[in-house]
Amino acid sequence: MIKLNDRDIAQYFRRSYTATDGLWFMKVEERRGFDEALETDCEVWKVLPRIQARTLKALTRLEHGLDALFECLTTKLTLEGYLFTVVREGECSFKVNISGCPWFDALHRSGRDSIAAKVGSSICRTEYEVWAQEFDGSVSMEMPQCLCNGGEYCQIEFRQNGNGAGKE
Repeated sequence: MIKLNDRDIAQYFRRSYTATDGLWFMKVEERRGFDEALETDCEVWKVLPRIQARTLKALTRLEHGLDALFECLTTKLTLEGYLFTVVREGECSFKVNISGCPWFDALHRSGRDSIAAKVGSSICRTEYEVWAQEFDGSVSMEMPQCLCNGGEYCQIEFRQNGNGAGKE
């Protein structure tokens, strides 16, 4: 058996994860067309972020509110190899600015830039809305800018609605 360090193991699983997503999308697209592949992918991305968020919440024991979302989401982005900065705006909101996205990069490397805008605006919006919902439903999400739509970066804004800011 090959001995791998933690970094190599993480890279192996990250590449397998992204390859699997891309491959099944392309196979559904071949059989059913682009629109059905995208629709199916959106359904997957309504479930996967719940699993990811709940796993990180259990590991961190952070369950509710904006602070828990901040910690869990930034952990997820780091683990998946995103390049990003975060701007906290008081206790009630934060913005994530993603300048490097492994999914966008994979579309570009595969020569599928022409579908990036449609994929990104559907999948990313779905994914981050689910992340916001997983933290007690009092966090809203907006995505005013996307790399896939020609933006300089993806900007995702999370805002605590009503009471509960910082609740854990």
